[in-house]
Amino acid sequence: MSAPPRFRSVNSGEREFRSILGPTGNKLQRNPPGMKLEKPTMEKKSMESKDEKTKKLDNPDSPTTTLKQCSSLCSSILRRNSASMTASYSSDASSSCESSPLSVASSLSCKKAVRRRKQTDEKEDKVAAAGASSGDCFADGRRRCVWITPTSDPSYVAFHDEEWGVPEHDDKRLFELLCLSGALAELSWTNILSRRQLLREVFMDFDPVAVSELNEKKLMASIALLSEVKIRSILDNSRHVRKIIAEFGSFNKYMWNFVNNKPTQNQIRYQRQVPVKTSKAEFISKDLIRRGFRSVSSTVIYSFMQAAGLTNDHLIGCFRYQDCCVDADTTTTKATKKNERE
Repeated sequence: MSAPPRFRSVNSGEREFRSILGPTGNKLQRNPPGMKLEKPTMEKKSMESKDEKTKKLDNPDSPTTTLKQCSSLCSSILRRNSASMTASYSSDASSSCESSPLSVASSLSCKKAVRRRKQTDEKEDKVAAAGASSGDCFADGRRRCVWITPTSDPSYVAFHDEEWGVPEHDDKRLFELLCLSGALAELSWTNILSRRQLLREVFMDFDPVAVSELNEKKLMASIALLSEVKIRSILDNSRHVRKIIAEFGSFNKYMWNFVNNKPTQNQIRYQRQVPVKTSKAEFISKDLIRRGFRSVSSTVIYSFMQAAGLTNDHLIGCFRYQDCCVDADTTTTKATKKNERE
């Protein structure tokens, strides 16, 4: 037979009476007779507290429940209002931004700038129309760029009508225009053109090979047309032009490669639209500086590009605009044929 089950003797003080889970729910075990009741356990306390909370919540007459319900309702209403406000702010962001004082001020300033630009454009159009009706007060009755007036120097007018914007492919003329454009930092086109013949005599008709062989000391003592800085830059640049000719075959080929042998046709209507420099001019300037050239900033290079016909900046109302476009087409075809032969 099997031995009876052993029971561990436990002291009465160490016994713990816990709830027994049954089909009818949680029931407490009865205490044996002659035994004192112990304090309720933590589980009993927690259960009682839960029951009290449920009772309090079920009781609508208590003030605490009404306050809590009101607070919960208020919080939910506030959440809904905040969500709707954020949605309205996100949808009406543009209108709210426009209503701010800073945006209003900026929009007003932009409108003022646009109005001023329109007024200036209208004035220029009126001046151009008046000039067209009167033939710009020139003897030949032709319309020219705005900066050429009847009171301009004749050499300046002739330079505009015959050279400025015409594609140039001769090495001597290209070097001459580069030197004259560098002198614009000190002199105007009118002053430079008035001294042009003397400069040609002193600098050997701007032949880069002949200029590179000139004596600097004798040249400094005999010339007073340009500053020493410009004279030295012309001498140094002539030596670097010789290196370019030895590398590329000609100074013309080196320069026109930057624009793919095709002049840039800028359809400019107003004088204020004429740029001072471009990214292409900056690129050419950096390459020349890398090769050792002096006085070849981006503004100087863009003036050279305008004069040498690498870009056509004549105003579309000027009679020279179409002429330079035609010259550009003819020179481009000649250059392509020459490159094909080579």
